[in-house]
Amino acid sequence: MNRLNIVLVEPQIPQNTGNISRTCAVTGAALHLVKPYGFTITDKQLKRAGLDYWDKLDIYEYDNLDSFFKQNEGAFYFFTTKGRKVHSEADYPQDKNVFLIFGREDKGLPEDLLYKNSDCCVRIPMRKTLRSLNLSNSAAIAVYEVLRQWDYPDLGREGKLTQYVWDE
Repeated sequence: MNRLNIVLVEPQIPQNTGNISRTCAVTGAALHLVKPYGFTITDKQLKRAGLDYWDKLDIYEYDNLDSFFKQNEGAFYFFTTKGRKVHSEADYPQDKNVFLIFGREDKGLPEDLLYKNSDCCVRIPMRKTLRSLNLSNSAAIAVYEVLRQWDYPDLGREGKLTQYVWDE
C-alpha cells in the first residue's frame, strides 16, 4: 500500500517533532526520523506534544540520510526555503509512496542534496523579509496539501455537535 510519509532530518526541537507526530497520527502518515536528534525520543516535551497518540503512529528511525534513502523508494519532495517551486504546484502521485522531507530547524537540508534534487525542491510561500516558518507548521501545511490533492482518503470529512444536530 502506498502512503504519505514525513521525514525529519536531524530534528532539534522536541516540541516540533511531537507536534508533527500528532499530525502523522491523525492523518495516517508515517514518521521517519533521521539521526542525530537534538533530544531523546523519551524526552518529556516530545511525548507531551504528541499527547496520547504515540500508539497510533508508525515511526521509523535511521542513523543517517544514506540509510534512509537505501531503505525507501518513492517520490521524494524536499521542503526548503531555497526551493524554486511552490509546494502546491507539485503533483504528489497516489500510485507510489510520497516522502515529504524536512531539514533541521536551524540549518535546513544540506545544499548538495537540494542541488542534486532541484526538480523536487519545493517551498511554502512567505514574506521575503522573514527567514522561515516553524517546522511543525510547515509539515502540517505540506501534509494537508498532499491529502487535498488525494481527496482526503480515509479521513473524516464531517464533524458532529455533542448537544445538537446539524440542520439538514
